[in-house]
Amino acid sequence: MKMNKLLNPLKGTFKRILTLAIFLFTAIAANASGNEASKNDLVDSLYTSGKIYVVVTILSIIFIGFIIYLIMLDRKVGKVEKMMEGKK
Repeated sequence: MKMNKLLNPLKGTFKRILTLAIFLFTAIAANASGNEASKNDLVDSLYTSGKIYVVVTILSIIFIGFIIYLIMLDRKVGKVEKMMEGKK
């Protein structure tokens, strides 16, 4: 019974973390688009050298890895919750 109380806050963990991640990425995107004049040189140099694609690829891989990790963690927590409910 004590373990069930400990796991109870983890029920919506995946949804909370996903919501937080979406909020953070939205905030970062809004901040990045707000200061266009000073960033034009950096963006132009990244586009001309082709490095922008490397940056986008790495960020995409990190984001996809984070989402896969959250899904796997949610499944593990779900299995533990079901196991704890079965022991009652």
